[in-house]
Amino acid sequence: MKALEFEARLDTADNLRVPENLAAQIPKEESVRVIVLVPESNEDEAWRQLAQREFLRGYSESDSIYDAI
Repeated sequence: MKALEFEARLDTADNLRVPENLAAQIPKEESVRVIVLVPESNEDEAWRQLAQREFLRGYSESDSIYDAI
């Protein structure tokens, strides 16, 4: 599958509009897969940062030997 990426906003009828230059690359009457990525909430970002910080807390200088593998 080929990926086409663009930013869009839902209109008042809850529709997403595909830009004309990209729509021309999509075969008509053919099924496509659509993936919608939405921004994470501030709370999700805070949890991600906490998990990363706690994970790295368990890392010691002696573990750096594995970085060369």
